Order: sequence, then C-alpha cells, then structure tokens
Amino acid sequence: PIRAAMAMLHSLPHLRPPPSPPLPCSPSSSPCNIRLLCHAPVSKHSPSHLSHATPPAVLQPHVSLKRRLEAGERLYGAFFVSFSPVLAEILGWAGYDFVVVDTEHGPGDILAALPVLQVLQSTGTPAIVRIADNDPVLVKKTLDLGPAGIMIPLIQSPEDVRKAVSACRYPPRGIRGAAFPIVRASRYGLDPDYLEKYEDETLIMVQVESTQAVEQIQDIASVEGVDCIQIGPLDMSASAGLLKNPGDPKVKALLHKVEDAILSRTNKLPYLSGFAMPTDPPQALRKRGYHMVAGTVDTGLFRDAALADLKQNKQLF
Repeated sequence: PIRAAMAMLHSLPHLRPPPSPPLPCSPSSSPCNIRLLCHAPVSKHSPSHLSHATPPAVLQPHVSLKRRLEAGERLYGAFFVSFSPVLAEILGWAGYDFVVVDTEHGPGDILAALPVLQVLQSTGTPAIVRIADNDPVLVKKTLDLGPAGIMIPLIQSPEDVRKAVSACRYPPRGIRGAAFPIVRASRYGLDPDYLEKYEDETLIMVQVESTQAVEQIQDIASVEGVDCIQIGPLDMSASAGLLKNPGDPKVKALLHKVEDAILSRTNKLPYLSGFAMPTDPPQALRKRGYHMVAGTVDTGLFRDAALADLKQNKQLF
C-alpha cells in the first residue's frame, strides 16, 4: 500500500521534481579535468530570479600543466608543507597555477596528501607531489593518486633520471606496477582512456640540487622522458658548503650553469623550474627564462601574515 501511494503521489504533476539542467561540460569531462569559474549572481530584483538564476559556478575543461607549458605559458605556483586542507583550499582559490604538495619536507605522507589533492582539485588547481626519495615504490603510490605532476628529488646522475622515468611508466616502457582499474588516477577505473593519456598528461620533474648533479647537467637533461628540471637552491648551497649563504656568488654560478645548460638546448624539453629565494626573487627567475617558478610556501605566508599583524596591532594593547 505504501509503494502504491508513493507512486500515485509521484504521478501528480505539481509534485514532480523539475529536471536537472545539463552540465555545460561534455559527458566525457573528467572530475580531474575541470576548472570552476565564478559568475556574478543574478539580481534579486529580477522577477525570475528564483526559477532562472544563473548558477554560481560552471564547469570548464581544464588544460594540463604539460599542455600549458607546450603552449608557451609561464607558470607561477606555491609549495605546500602544512597539509592543512583549509590552507590548501585557500591557495587553490587564490589562483596559483600549481601547488606542490611536499612529502619530502612536510610532515605528511602519501596518505595525508590524498585529501589535499582532493581539495585542490575542487578549486581546479593542478597539484604536483614532491616525493621523499627517488624510490619506485613512492613513485608508484604517488602516481596512483592522480596528481598533475610528480617531483623527484636527489637526482645526481643520468642513471638516477632513467630510474625515475622508468618508475613513472608501465611496462614495457617502465617498471610501474599496474593497479590502474582501482586507483584514483583512473577515476577508480571509470576513465577508459587512462592508459592512452597518462604519459602525455603527467608532468615528470626531477630535482638538480648538488654540485655533483651540476657537473652532469647536460647528460641529465638529455634523458628521454624528463619534462622539467627543478633547481633546489638551498640544497645546492649546502652541497657547495655555503648553507648559510645561498646568495653567495659561488652558488649563483652553479645555478646559472644549470640554467644555461637547459635554456641553450635546441629542443623544447626539459623545461626549467625553480624556487624563489629572498636573494633570488620570482621576477629575477622570470627574467632569466624560467618556465615555472614557485615563489612562496604556505607556512611562510602564514608566518609573515602573523608577524605583520603583530607588528601593526600588538603595540595598541
């Protein structure tokens, strides 16, 4: 009787729910491939504002970092070490081109990175995960989360690069273990084209951050499969015995040697990426030709904002 009554009520025209409007994206749009674009709300004085209001956001296709770099864009991003979903969401909505989720120096591991990636995806911001070591197991588990890119530290030689690239690819082109039907990278098996596109869409970044790596930079940059060389200025200064003085001319000479080696190549790859320092601000890196620059880090932003607030207001109390 209850089922019959419900069917009768549902048949009444005035009780039927209105049909849902179609999404502006095509049915094939991936949740990992969207960008939220806000629109101004419709005026409440409009006579039809209740039934025909413009939705607060529409979904637009999102272009991968690799495609943007190929198109000649210069990208500005931030590092993220706190693993706070709130701060990650703020960085995402603020409009950075990318956010590097740092599992090398941040307190979080790969599991802790998952909610951060989910939050950044909700804002349409591409996430790059920096892993803690050039370890195929870490590479595999990180790529299964589906980030836009992966950053692999502690590269010392061309052999290290080949090891990293191989760990990013499935056999026969690499050694990455296959669980693609059940992991987030393939939308848990709901993306039928994942195997055909994952290499084209995943940005592989390797870090050059030692004097040993600088001496082999030409060979490192020539390894097939590397999309971007990330320079680590602080570790570079430590490697040169100048940890307390990253602005020393000797350190700058090392950085410039890497820059010249990358930017003088006839082919487009690899791109050049760096982290700005007080002694080497973002505009200086941009002027020297960097394709990607991370100019800040979440904990530093919060620290500086707290200190500025105290300097301005603490004296009043």
